[in-house]
Amino acid sequence: MSTTTTVDRALRAALYDDTDSALDTGASLLAADPAADGELARRGQEFVATAWRRGWQPADVVRFVRRALDEAHVRLVVQLILGDADRRPAPTPRWAAQLKELRELDGEPQRGPDRFSHATAVLELYRLLLRLPALEPLDEARPSAAPRRPESRMLTRIRALLAKAEATGYPEEAEALSAKAQELMARHSIDEALLAARTHTGDAPGACRIGVDPPYETAKAVLLDAVAAANRCRAVWHDALGFSTVVGFEPDLEAVELLYTSLLVQATTAMTKAEAAQRKGGRRRTKTFRQSFLAAYAHRIGDRLRTAAEEAEGQVTGGGELLPVLAARDVAVADRVEEMFPDTVTTRLRGVSDVAGWEQGAAAADRAQVTGRPRLP
Repeated sequence: MSTTTTVDRALRAALYDDTDSALDTGASLLAADPAADGELARRGQEFVATAWRRGWQPADVVRFVRRALDEAHVRLVVQLILGDADRRPAPTPRWAAQLKELRELDGEPQRGPDRFSHATAVLELYRLLLRLPALEPLDEARPSAAPRRPESRMLTRIRALLAKAEATGYPEEAEALSAKAQELMARHSIDEALLAARTHTGDAPGACRIGVDPPYETAKAVLLDAVAAANRCRAVWHDALGFSTVVGFEPDLEAVELLYTSLLVQATTAMTKAEAAQRKGGRRRTKTFRQSFLAAYAHRIGDRLRTAAEEAEGQVTGGGELLPVLAARDVAVADRVEEMFPDTVTTRLRGVSDVAGWEQGAAAADRAQVTGRPRLP
């Protein structure tokens, strides 16, 4: 019996039938033929390559596997992705960054206690990869007529500031670090926009996907939407797939990724402290408290970000070239969203019924340090 025949028979038995008995049949065939392992891994890389053609990126696939299966399956798919990456260059800078993160987290996959268990896990993973739906292709947001400059020291500094803000146990220090990071993000975005306008580089909006993980996905998606809007981007949430697609210009996409991640960490920390205080007062808090807390946090942060944006626009009204440049970018982003997602619908945030959770979430949002764009010199 040839290796290819064994793998073909196992895949035919297990992948196109959702029953456990079909999975057992395929796993039994593979477990009985150790020579099939190499061909089985090669088939897995073919599934990964098919996912790329369907519009998925490495972080998307890993996130979806983690949502649907177990960590053992995540380790398997990471190995497949990195094996595929060794055979072809990363098509975009963001793709390369995702591969770098996977390599930093990579470890040898832990095989099951026996060949049958390992084969079962592999087939479960392949079943999932086979059924991945097609996604909207993402374009890197970069100038089409001039090469993009390498990442600046400013972005490295912003990441360091936000990391320190999340790690410090002193609220005053966190506020100072977050404020400085926000100032640098705004300055970086404005500099890039003006540079593109002055050099006529044909800058165009692109898109990226940002994970919105359970629990309380709806509240987190609202927070991401607020951060995106404040940074002249638009976010479209794919609740079934666990991410939002954010459309905007590259400096603004970078700001959204950094700020959303930081605010989410701050919100989670504040929620944990609020729950501890509630327990000390003899009141037990539940899922409803957390959902209400995060919903209020997202709502209040959105208000603060919108106010900051309006204040920043007021500072430059009647002065220079910035406002026409930003207005043109807003139109370009809106057109790109309409092109990518012509059939979006709105959704309602449910499960927000805990008054204490709402009040403490709003208070935590007020304490989070978010400043507007600085006045241009």
